[in-house]
Amino acid sequence: MHQKKIQNIIIIVLAAALLTASVVFYFNYQLNLVKLDYAAKISDLNKQTAENFQAVKNILGVLNSSLSSQIGTVDAGLQNFKIKNQQEINTLSSLIDQIEQQSNIKLTELKNELKDVQIKSADFSAIVDDVLQSVVSVKTNVGQGSGAIISTKGYIVTNVHVINGASTISAVTYSGNTYDANTVAGYDSNADIAVLKIDAPGLKSLSFGNSDSLKVGEKVIAAGNPAGLGFTVTEGIVSAFRTAENGIQYIQTDVPINPGNSGGPLINARGEIVGINNFKVSSTGFEGLGFAISSNNARNVANKIISDYEAKQK
Repeated sequence: MHQKKIQNIIIIVLAAALLTASVVFYFNYQLNLVKLDYAAKISDLNKQTAENFQAVKNILGVLNSSLSSQIGTVDAGLQNFKIKNQQEINTLSSLIDQIEQQSNIKLTELKNELKDVQIKSADFSAIVDDVLQSVVSVKTNVGQGSGAIISTKGYIVTNVHVINGASTISAVTYSGNTYDANTVAGYDSNADIAVLKIDAPGLKSLSFGNSDSLKVGEKVIAAGNPAGLGFTVTEGIVSAFRTAENGIQYIQTDVPINPGNSGGPLINARGEIVGINNFKVSSTGFEGLGFAISSNNARNVANKIISDYEAKQK
């Protein structure tokens, strides 16, 4: 009986052990299943995360490329705008310069036309003041005459016979200033043209006109300082044209050329030098015969003298 109880206890213990082992096995089995499922999910999550990360990288790469392209486009656009804007500014500036230049030209033309109207109306007042500002009285120790300032550098054209034999020469301007004119840039005795040089600030000069365009009957004025009494102008007309044996062309006028007028300018309606007053015929029966060296001859001679003089100064 006692042995049977022991057997029963052993059977119960074995059954309990078997049951426990079964439970443990089942639990371990389920745990492995859970681990495998968890590992699979982790793997899937890692895979999905990697795919998402790569997708994000791809998107960022596309965005970066697009953004760089857009930035480049914007930058290129800004550069083009700057260039175009600068071109428009340059064009506008050039247009403004052209308008100013054209306006100045038109204003100058208008002034000249107004002067022409006044001159044609026998009124030389429009140019007299400007002309006399560029006329000088040439005084020497042996006599006197007149001259015309033909350059703001201080060059004065006059007659050779005005300074011939002089040891001292001075130039007196319309404003009353006296300047040393002992510097003779040069002269041409054949043409009776001499060029003096003075050193003076703020000089106003006269321009040479085309004497070939003069017509018989055209009004002209002679400017100078006759007899040293003061600067004056006298009016007359072109009477004829004469060419001397030496090839110099003279303009014959009825303008009174008095002592002291020699070397002064003969002026046309535009305020230009058309001749350099030279001499007059004063014989009995010949009134109103004044002669001036044509501006074309005087200009050529004066320009050569100045060119040669400046070449020697270098």
